[in-house]
This record gives sequence, structure tokens and C-alpha cells, in this order.
Amino acid sequence: MKNIVLVLAAMVAVTWMASAVNGAEFSSEVRSLMDGYATEAKADDPSFNGFSAERGRELFYSKRMHSKGKERGCTSCHTEDPTQVGRTQVGKRIEPISPAVTPERFTEARKVRKWFGRNCKWVLERQCTPREKGDFLTFMMSLAD
Repeated sequence: MKNIVLVLAAMVAVTWMASAVNGAEFSSEVRSLMDGYATEAKADDPSFNGFSAERGRELFYSKRMHSKGKERGCTSCHTEDPTQVGRTQVGKRIEPISPAVTPERFTEARKVRKWFGRNCKWVLERQCTPREKGDFLTFMMSLAD
């Protein structure tokens, strides 16, 4: 029984951490998504104790060699400055990824899931882990201050 109480307390703490970052609030829809990511991350790694804006920042700025022989990263399209307009590989405009500039970013869970699905596969050639998703969102929301 004591272990169940400890696990539930940890889940509540992780859920609370996922709801706000430096004063920037997630929408209730995305907060629920983050809660799910936290639960999955805790199940994957019992030592998980919350999302990290620093790990999210590292993910955003990291680059890797793609199997097609080109270096890829989030900044390949979104630029090194999240407050600036980006461009897809075919030149289509991408509004700034930072919610400080584009407030509607990361407000709809459906869109968040869609873009993680596409972009993780394009950059990493795999799906992002729940921890990576939570870290990434935590970093992006830290830019909204």
C-alpha cells in the first residue's frame, strides 16, 4: 500500500510540473497530453522525476546524420532562433515555433500529436519518446515568458 501511495504522489508531482513552466500555462488539452506523457515516461523509467527544459533545448538544437546522408535537426526548418519564421525543405513558410511569438502553438493536443509524429520521424527516423515530447514542450513553453 505504501508503494502505491508513493507512486501516486510522484504522479501528482509530475502532473503539477507539467501544467506550468516559468509561469506559462499549457492549455487544459495539452496539459492532459503532458500528463499522459509523464505517466508513460514514469512507466518507461521509474526514476523519471519530471520534464526538463534543458533536455528539450538539447533536443531542439541537436543534429544527426539522417540515413539519406544529410544532417537533420529541428533547426533545419525552424531555424536556430525559435522566434523567427522557418521554412520547410521545399520553402514553405513555417510560423515561429516559439509560443512567445505564435501563441496558438502547442494549444491543441491533436496538432501536437500530428507534428510530433511527422517531425520526429523526419528528424530522428523514429517516434519521439514520451520524455522527449514532454521535455520539448517544456522547453518551448519556457520561451513564452
